[in-house]
Amino acid sequence: MSPDVGIVGGGVVGLACALLLVEAGYTVTVVARELPGDMTTNWSSPWAGALLAPHPDSDDKLQRNSLGHYEKISRQDPAAGIKPTPITEYYDDRAHNAPIWYRNFYPDFQFLPTSSLPATAKIGFRYTGFTVNPNDFLPWLVARLRSKGVDFIQATVSSLDELRALTKARILVNASGLGARELAKDGDVMGVRGQTMFVKCDYKQVAILQGSEYTYAIPRISAGGVILGGVSQVSNDTTVDQGLKKDILRRVNRITGNAFDWVDVERDVKDIVGFRPGRRGGIRVEREGDVVHAYGGGSLGYVYAFGMASRVRDLISGGSSGRPKL
Repeated sequence: MSPDVGIVGGGVVGLACALLLVEAGYTVTVVARELPGDMTTNWSSPWAGALLAPHPDSDDKLQRNSLGHYEKISRQDPAAGIKPTPITEYYDDRAHNAPIWYRNFYPDFQFLPTSSLPATAKIGFRYTGFTVNPNDFLPWLVARLRSKGVDFIQATVSSLDELRALTKARILVNASGLGARELAKDGDVMGVRGQTMFVKCDYKQVAILQGSEYTYAIPRISAGGVILGGVSQVSNDTTVDQGLKKDILRRVNRITGNAFDWVDVERDVKDIVGFRPGRRGGIRVEREGDVVHAYGGGSLGYVYAFGMASRVRDLISGGSSGRPKL
């Protein structure tokens, strides 16, 4: 029997869409060039930090929705890899009294005194949020989807017509990330290069500085290490920038009180280069006939994923969380 919905994209957004749709009663088939376990830089989901923390300048409704789903999953099944984690955020591009919409979202949220901030930072705050290891979470999602009857087809499609012919679904969801440049003919889609380092250690808190730079330490607790980054460059270069490694380490040490001054970037790190699916103008979640588009999350793909998926479900169901309308 043909599925109700055919999804192209096996990253976190596509899988989140599949989960919310199958839970709403739809039959779903996922078509993807890569699936969890495929460790290639052609897709970004397995290479993310991944930090499940809000951003003060982005859509708070989508983020609240998404973070609520992660919290629910973390309570239901620790095997999903979602871990409560102390998070410290710094910004150097806004005043010390700038509004932070999520200050009331976390019970232990507290602003930091300016005297304790690293050089250049103007505002800082701390709270307990979540991190997730993609290499735990994505396989967990696939296993859960299979248990609910979702079919997976590993294949490359060059058009939405090809997806339609392959799945014979009545509704298509385009969660193809960078592939949307071709599949949706969207010239605003661009690859945003990220370069990070994985270091084996027992560091179990997040530190991040944003604004004029993008610097972070994000633990992958289940992997026994931490991701150090970062950079955002519009580029498709897969080569590791050796000079950037030392710069990342210098910046990370500045915001962590030299917690990684023991690291030798030639000996102690595993290099990671990946490409975030960015989009000029931000995320796109909208319906065009029998196609619902869901892409463009960039560096906030994990943070947005379930919020985008909720909107996709509503666009298919006509606004309800159940199965009606297609």
